[in-house]
Amino acid sequence: MGDPAGIGPEITVKALTDPRISRSAHFLVIGDFFVIDKVGKILKIKPEISLLDLANVPSTNFAFGIPKPAFGKASMEYIDKALEILKNGEADALVTAPINKSSIRSAGFKEFEGHTGYLARMSGTNEFAMMFVGEKLKITLVTRHVALRDVAGAVTMDSVCRAIRLTHIYLKKYFGIKEPRIAVTGLNPHASDGGIFGNEEKTVIIPAIRKSSVEIKNIYGPLAADAVFYETLKGKFDAVVAMYHDQALGPFKTLYFNNGVNLTLGLPFIRTSPDHGTAFNIAGKGIADPASMKEAIKLACSLKRS
Repeated sequence: MGDPAGIGPEITVKALTDPRISRSAHFLVIGDFFVIDKVGKILKIKPEISLLDLANVPSTNFAFGIPKPAFGKASMEYIDKALEILKNGEADALVTAPINKSSIRSAGFKEFEGHTGYLARMSGTNEFAMMFVGEKLKITLVTRHVALRDVAGAVTMDSVCRAIRLTHIYLKKYFGIKEPRIAVTGLNPHASDGGIFGNEEKTVIIPAIRKSSVEIKNIYGPLAADAVFYETLKGKFDAVVAMYHDQALGPFKTLYFNNGVNLTLGLPFIRTSPDHGTAFNIAGKGIADPASMKEAIKLACSLKRS
């Protein structure tokens, strides 16, 4: 259910009390009854959901919208329990609600950078990537949560090739696209304009595309990031491989802020999540939009059936 103090519990309850969602699979919520019950009272409903109650949220002085180490610790315990269930073959897919990185780090998980890397590490996955999925746009990231000043150094032959390879594999495996067309962005403005604005295109991205093209057809780039997403929306490409977080998420969230989905590629199980955070500013007010959570659940179900 994500961070207990965020909107995760609320959007989980709202999604799973929608009959169109609840009848699409057998769902198990990993969380805390105290918090789920509190959400039910705010929404003036009695959630009829299957709940694995870890009873790990301190009820004394509990308040939504406030980061606390105890809530970060609880969030990690939900994730670890989910991994245990998946490892035992007792579930087919994982949908994660939003967590708060500062709460988790303050709970002692100093190296924690996000769900994606943690799930990969704990499942022994070496090659993985984040793909954001909207109705007409799919974007895979080469780098994830990296400071902008460090992005150029993190864009390497290996990281670009890996993102291309995973995108190709999962466009075929998950989305049934027989011959995927993959656009690869440049790192610099106008894809460096022939080396005028940096040389990462020449030294890293073009060689990575050439190397990948030995085994994978229909790779295009490096293309200017200010135009490639529009071209993809118009149907020219099946997915975009973008170099860094905000290069991808700026256009994606402009289009799909309320219903986009984060899909992890490379894991030994299906994992999706809403593409937004804990939204502490509206947590506990009963006004959180569950649309992205619903789309994450629907995508997980459809990928299992594919």
